[in-house]
Amino acid sequence: MKKNMYSVKEVMESKSLAVIGASHDPGKPGTQLLKMIKNSNFKGKVAGINPRGGEVLGFPLYGKPADVPFDIDLAAVIIPPRAIPGALVECAAKGVKGVVITSEGFAEAGPEGRGFQEEVGRILKSSGMRGFGPNTMGIVNTASGLCTAYFANERMLKPGSVGFAAQSGIFVGALLRFLTSYRSLRVSKAMGLGNKVDVDESDALAYLGEDDQTRVVGMYLEDIKDGKRFLHTARRAVKQKPVLLLKGGRSDAGARATASHTASMAVNDAVLGGALRQAGVLRMSGIDELMATITGFQCMPLPRGNRIALVTYSGAQAIMSIDAAAEHGVVPARFSEETRETIGGVIATPSKVLNPVDFYPDMMAHGFEKTTVEIFRGLLNDDGVDGIIFISFAMSDGEMYRPIVELLDKKRPKPVFFALLGAKEHVDSCATYMDENRLPVVLFPEMAVRVFSHMHAYARTVGKA
Repeated sequence: MKKNMYSVKEVMESKSLAVIGASHDPGKPGTQLLKMIKNSNFKGKVAGINPRGGEVLGFPLYGKPADVPFDIDLAAVIIPPRAIPGALVECAAKGVKGVVITSEGFAEAGPEGRGFQEEVGRILKSSGMRGFGPNTMGIVNTASGLCTAYFANERMLKPGSVGFAAQSGIFVGALLRFLTSYRSLRVSKAMGLGNKVDVDESDALAYLGEDDQTRVVGMYLEDIKDGKRFLHTARRAVKQKPVLLLKGGRSDAGARATASHTASMAVNDAVLGGALRQAGVLRMSGIDELMATITGFQCMPLPRGNRIALVTYSGAQAIMSIDAAAEHGVVPARFSEETRETIGGVIATPSKVLNPVDFYPDMMAHGFEKTTVEIFRGLLNDDGVDGIIFISFAMSDGEMYRPIVELLDKKRPKPVFFALLGAKEHVDSCATYMDENRLPVVLFPEMAVRVFSHMHAYARTVGKA
């Protein structure tokens, strides 16, 4: 029996695509996928498979894969589960390298679906084709414009450097739409793993770890198919780039829920957590932490140590940040004499020149711009400071931060995070402005502390701290 005759790389970099389940009905997923492909920058050959034949959106429809007059690298399969095994046999006979099975109703749906999934697995193994899914949102390669996610939009296909793999369908589709609405979070490659009948998290991570376009890897998993192989793959990938993992099913109740979602098996979360730490994988507690940490890695250099400076208008938020720092192995930096003198030029109160630097109400004497820029100059030049967290009101206009942005454009030697709290419309305005300038913004500084701690942990893992 053949196994893995083709690589994930070959499938992800397919030059031709057939949509099995293309329809004359504009509301059907297959037709929506063809419409999305038509509007993408995919330059490869595309055909639809539909026994009725004809044409949809300028793409020819053929009765079966064998009728397509060109070689097919990848088939997107969007038909009922019962019909899929036969379609895969036809794909194998055509020489298709890989298939993406979007359809639901397999192992997660009960005994009958499990039977279909087992048959799909046997066909893939015997033919050597690679298979994503079933029950997957599809795959995306923004370098080539290849996409089998029928709900993808223009922003999802703009090339970036975040590689993402997820054991989910609709969730990851919505998450990718959200991620790619930020300039700093554009995707390089995305893979929906679904029920993992063939391609699993280890395959995905091995590919993303070697992918030159990808600078940081994010993953959402509900189980790990082969723990030993995954940890071996992770150790290799982490040497190249950060690997961030959000794991569903951590609790007993969550583990039971995963069984009905993607037919996942539970694993001991405490044991898994320890193994992941040893491999250098960064464990995320939620989507907000995943997004913030990806942004940190995308926009900022790695810290050289674990010493942070807090610049704040609020003593309360600074205190909570220091508490969070103590919990995450981060310590307040001790400023050099030169730094204290620089800050003292705009902060008259002696106690507020120390860490944390409290710029209110002293800034009323010199103004927001001069006060904050001088503080930043001092901290950026202080070798005893490894990172800066700036805590402030969200201004009514993000342009208020332009002097700081311009300073950081010239010199970004250490990670800097902005925690901006205020009216929602002001927060949104400031966050958009900062995102356009590739600067990470969080709502509360405790999140910035966690992100900094992840970046420091990774820097230590790769010997850069």
